Amino acid sequence: MTQSIPTQPTQLQRSLPDRIRMALAFEIIGLLLLVPVSTFLLDKPLLQLGGLAVIMSLMATWWNYQFNLWFDRYYLIPRGRWQKTLGERVWHALAFEAGLLLLFLPLTAWLLAISLWQALLLDLAFMLFYLVYGYLYHWGYDRIFPLSAAQPKDPVAQR
Repeated sequence: MTQSIPTQPTQLQRSLPDRIRMALAFEIIGLLLLVPVSTFLLDKPLLQLGGLAVIMSLMATWWNYQFNLWFDRYYLIPRGRWQKTLGERVWHALAFEAGLLLLFLPLTAWLLAISLWQALLLDLAFMLFYLVYGYLYHWGYDRIFPLSAAQPKDPVAQR
């Protein structure tokens, strides 16, 4: 007996409001954690770093929505599941942050009037923060708002 991969997994997908809530909460909490600390550590004006952080947050919110939609659609759905393994969570976080690094590097250098090397080091520090934060946030979000509550029972697993 072979197990087929669902062709219509719409019951397994997060809704648009859920995806928006996930992305917005991620960015708001991240800003509240990162901006005050980075302002203190980098000795840059709050408005300068805060402005950069808001621009980056808007870009990251868009990227978060797009990346997670892509990840679900092209990685998890073909496997017929929504739960990520530890390795998949690490890969997910690394791929997400690499995409952001490509977007942010020239923006950081330009807005803070620093070299590309300095911008890379700063973006890597931010990336490290968001890598850990992203892993913990998405793990927690999946625990607080699990998809399994909305999923139909798997008829194959019930046999």
